[in-house]
This record gives sequence, structure tokens and C-alpha cells, in this order.
Amino acid sequence: MRNIKLTIEYDGSRYKGFQRLKDNDNTIQGKIESVLSKMVDETVEIIGSGRTDMGVHAYNQVANFKTNSKMSIEKMNDYLYKYLPEDIVIKDVKEVEDRFHSRYNAKRKVYLYKIDNSKYHNVFLRKYATYIDKPLNIDLMEEASKYLVGEHDFTSFASSKSKKKSNVRNIHSITINKNKDIIDIYVEGNGFLYNMVRIIVGALIDVGLNRKSPEDIKLMLEAKDRKVASDTAPAKGLYLYSVKY
Repeated sequence: MRNIKLTIEYDGSRYKGFQRLKDNDNTIQGKIESVLSKMVDETVEIIGSGRTDMGVHAYNQVANFKTNSKMSIEKMNDYLYKYLPEDIVIKDVKEVEDRFHSRYNAKRKVYLYKIDNSKYHNVFLRKYATYIDKPLNIDLMEEASKYLVGEHDFTSFASSKSKKKSNVRNIHSITINKNKDIIDIYVEGNGFLYNMVRIIVGALIDVGLNRKSPEDIKLMLEAKDRKVASDTAPAKGLYLYSVKY
């Protein structure tokens, strides 16, 4: 049996997230599995490196699946490009060793959050960036982000739906870049809790708008209470940027 690795780019605007739902296949996973199953003429279940919520996008989601098919990698790639909807593209198809597992073997993930910080919103980014009309103080946001880097208990930055045994995670870096009116926030870590990146971004936005001070981020961490942290930033600005193995 062959183990096939997929690198996937998708626009999550019209989907109910990455993970297949029992009662609805309007998910990224559901769409890909449907096409794969027809391609290899057997039931296929893909394993994703992680879930993305409704409305969240990805530049480089990674998944793998097992198959008995002898179809060449080139033909698989062509078939998937032809039959998947245009808002889902398989950027790379590769045969990997049997032990490769897209989720368990992942060492780090990088998420990108996009903010449109202009006087008038960019109509072409309205589904792909969060619009904030008031100027954000990048220096204060960078100062605040330093409190989040390192190993911490991120209970305050996790949705109540999170069911992980431990809320301790290691954030390796947070990088904030501004190019004209577009602000890109990159968050790299060894793993993330449910809505963790969006809550982190919500807190950084509060700091950038002078609603909170950089030191308040430290207090949020220490409180280990979701109620003291900021609101969750909208899903549309979030992208799974890369997965590192």
C-alpha cells in the first residue's frame, strides 16, 4: 500500500472548515476525499496536519492518504487539478514512506493573519483580511508579542471548546510586518489550541488600538482564564501558512 502526501492551498470562504462533517461534505476534506475516491476507485480518507475552522484559508496545508492504486504521481496531480473546485488546489503530490503521518510528524506550524489597516477597506481583500479603520501601533504590538514567545500555559488564549489535556504550548516567534496598509502577523509554534492564534491576534489588535497595554498580555497569560483575554479575531484573516517536519 502506498502513502501519498498532498500539499494543499485553499480559499476557505465558502467551506465549513477543513475537517469532514458527518452530515455535510461542504468541507475541504470532504471535497478532496470525494475526488480522490473516484480517482483511485476505492474509499479514501485523508489525514490533515490539523483542522482549520470555517472561513480560514491555507497556503500549505499538508495531508496524506493510503491507497493500493498504481496510478502515477503525475496523473494523480493532473486529475486532482482537473476535478477539484477552483478554490482548492493540490500544489504538490509526493509518495512518502509508510510511517509518514501528516499530523503526528509535524514539528512546527506557522499561521499568518492579515489585517487591512486602511481608511477605506480594500474590496478585493474583504474575504481575506480583517479590516480595521483606526491606525494600529505596530511598535506596541511588537512589544506585546514578546510576552507570548516561549513556553506558556495558553489557557487564556484558548476557546472553551478546546479539549486538550494540556494547554502548554511553545511559541517560537511572532513576526509583524507592515507593507503600506496591509499588516501580516506570522505566529510559529509547536502546536496551537482551538482559536489560539485568533485570540492572540485579538489581543495584539487591542494593544495596537491602545485599548490594552503590552503588559496586559503578561497578565492575561498569568490569569489562565479565557474571560480576561481579548475577543477572537475574525476567521477570514487567518491562513495556515506552512507545516514543518
